[in-house]
Amino acid sequence: MYFGSIETLEQTKRQYPPAIARALQYLKDNREQFLSMDAGVYPIEGQQIYAQVVNLETKKKEDTRPEVHRKYIDVQFSVEGNERIGFAADTGNNAVDEDLAAEKDIIFYKQAENEMELLMQPGQFAVFFPEDVHRPGCQNKSQAHLRKVIVKVSTEAL
Repeated sequence: MYFGSIETLEQTKRQYPPAIARALQYLKDNREQFLSMDAGVYPIEGQQIYAQVVNLETKKKEDTRPEVHRKYIDVQFSVEGNERIGFAADTGNNAVDEDLAAEKDIIFYKQAENEMELLMQPGQFAVFFPEDVHRPGCQNKSQAHLRKVIVKVSTEAL
């Protein structure tokens, strides 16, 4: 998992694999447009790298489920509002709540062993690999509107 600010991308992007650096550069280059873009899917490099612009209301942590993806890496970028994202290493000890890996590349767990939290604010990003459990969309102090962009990077692009 990586965590950072789009403001310091020029200083840090050499640390990331090239496909992740391209995803982050897309976020930086389009940061201002994300507020006015319609929610939806936007191709960047076909099915290898694409963006999902989403609007949501944050929920209590206990009302969200931890998740993992096996075929895509999530680059989650906060545009407006803030959220807490739980994260943990996928130890193999988490009970599966719902397995949609074949249809939607997502597995939901009932809980996440050794879960920690990030407070995501506008301009910050978090990169979650297939071995990273994450629980996005959790409220900070109270329910809030959130606009975010999730760039999906195929593991094959690495």
